[in-house]
Amino acid sequence: MFCPFCHNAHSRVTDSRTVEAGAAIRRRRECTECGGRFTTVEKAVLMVVKRNGVSEPFDRDKLIVGVRRACQGRDVSDDALKRLAQQVEETVRAQGSSQVPANQIGLAVLEPLRALDEVAYLRFASVYKSFESADDFESEIRLMRRRDREDF
Repeated sequence: MFCPFCHNAHSRVTDSRTVEAGAAIRRRRECTECGGRFTTVEKAVLMVVKRNGVSEPFDRDKLIVGVRRACQGRDVSDDALKRLAQQVEETVRAQGSSQVPANQIGLAVLEPLRALDEVAYLRFASVYKSFESADDFESEIRLMRRRDREDF
């Protein structure tokens, strides 16, 4: 990191903290040459660990595409999908880890999607939870109804 005062390439970090709900890291630095102090803000990269072990950066657009498939033919706006994706990202980032398994992202999608559209929720859950028969759908619907009764 270059010092903004003397342009020296070396500085030391004196303080570091997450900001913007974990989306960035704010670092307080001190130049080793002139002693000048300055602050940097770096975007925190959230890595998704797939089932096969491969890691890739979290992509909100990719999440929206997946949820949009479940919402196909339903009255769900693009803005609602963007809000859902933001909510999921905030939930996952709040866990404090820079690497998150893909299945945790799927879990984080389920409740906001259920609140948005129950049919889309069932579609998404059928893929995410690997439903194999109509009995699986029936069980999930019973569970949804039980949760709805508990919410009242």
